[in-house]
Amino acid sequence: MARPTIVLVHGAWADGSSWNAVAAALRTQGHSVLTLPNLLRGPNIDAAYVASCLEQRTSGPVVLVGHSYGGFVVTNAAKAGGDVRALVYIDAFAPDEGETAFTILGDSGSALAVPDPTTVLELVGYPGAPEGDLDAFLKPDTVHTAFAQDLPEADRWLIVQSQRPITLSANNTPSGVPAWKSLPSWTVVGNDDRVIPAATQRRMAERAGATVTEVDASHVSMVSQPQATIDAVLAAAASV
Repeated sequence: MARPTIVLVHGAWADGSSWNAVAAALRTQGHSVLTLPNLLRGPNIDAAYVASCLEQRTSGPVVLVGHSYGGFVVTNAAKAGGDVRALVYIDAFAPDEGETAFTILGDSGSALAVPDPTTVLELVGYPGAPEGDLDAFLKPDTVHTAFAQDLPEADRWLIVQSQRPITLSANNTPSGVPAWKSLPSWTVVGNDDRVIPAATQRRMAERAGATVTEVDASHVSMVSQPQATIDAVLAAAASV
């Protein structure tokens, strides 16, 4: 059987370049790799877009990988398009049906779960927004201390300057039936993740029956410690 295509889905405040080190390594292992854009408008819209890409741009088996909010997207996209055989979560949400990002973070101790979100986020309007919705950017201090604290300072400033916002409504939209209930999954937990704390990631991984790897890294472990992600994806691909 042909090797599966590896499809990488980035999270909030990121773009496909966050996967560069991982994608390059997987290609050297002989895998076809796609790094898909994540629209960051909400799980329903974003999952539908990813599923459409899977249906049209892949043939044969797929390993679907999500980082952070991208975990929400792959959880809802995997059964809607393409031949997805395995899921990989990197410092990511792996929601159950009805859960939202806000409810998962709740009392988790996340740096983003604060009474006043404007202390950690810059909130701005966007054209065509539903009433009350806003785009959320990370404030520079949030990037430096809670999002990518283990990256060099120059790289952290690149994130500050180039980040793509996510809508507030995306974080308050409930998940559908999770694909991890019927697909095998792997999880990489960043032990120093201050966005989705490690204990929260472990709880979701245990619920999903995932194979878990832990790495001493921030929320962007695939950038600061890419080998853990590479190994988890290769393990998932080998199982297909």
